[in-house]
Order: sequence, then structure tokens, then C-alpha cells
Amino acid sequence: LAEMRVSAACKEVTITLKHVGMLPANVMGHNWVLTTTVDYMPVAAAGQAAGPPSYMPAGDPRVIAASAIIGGGEETSVTFDLSGLEPGSDYTFFCTFPGHFVLMNGKFIIE
Repeated sequence: LAEMRVSAACKEVTITLKHVGMLPANVMGHNWVLTTTVDYMPVAAAGQAAGPPSYMPAGDPRVIAASAIIGGGEETSVTFDLSGLEPGSDYTFFCTFPGHFVLMNGKFIIE
């Protein structure tokens, strides 16, 4: 998924992530994380350094929203408020599981 578009008229957004694979989270986990594009790479690197089980820096203020890490056959959702986000600003979503952020990322566009 290269981009996700959301109307600026929305007050909040819920993203649901479904892992259709078979492998457990510790082997091939996935999550959904949103930051500004400027913070994307630094947060991804901090996630790699944080390690399991979440691959997320705890309490990082650069993280706008983040789901749990899930494994094959699992589903998770994250709901977040759009009031602090600006239409036209540059946001990126990505997976923080080791190595995934390079290919599993896209633009989050508020229009």
C-alpha cells in the first residue's frame, strides 16, 4: 500500500491490520506506526534498537499512532485523533519489525 488518504473532516481514524501469513509474531510480526515523514527513519531505527516484543521506543513522542505487533492469523486496530494533524503535512506509516520499514511504508495523506 503506497498511500492512505483520510478526509480532514474526520475527527478520528481507526486502522485495522490483518496478518494473513502463518508465522508467529516473533518470527514475522507486523505492526502499523504513524509519524511525520521527518521522524520516520529515526523512529524506525529506535524501534530496531528497542527490540522485542514491540520494536517500538516506549513513550516516544514522535509516534502519532501505533498498533501492537501481530503474527499470522491475528488482527489488531489502532484508533487515533486527527485534531493534532494538519492537512497537507507530510506523514508516513510503516512497520517497525526488523527490516520491514524499508519496504513496508507509505504516505498518510489528510485532504
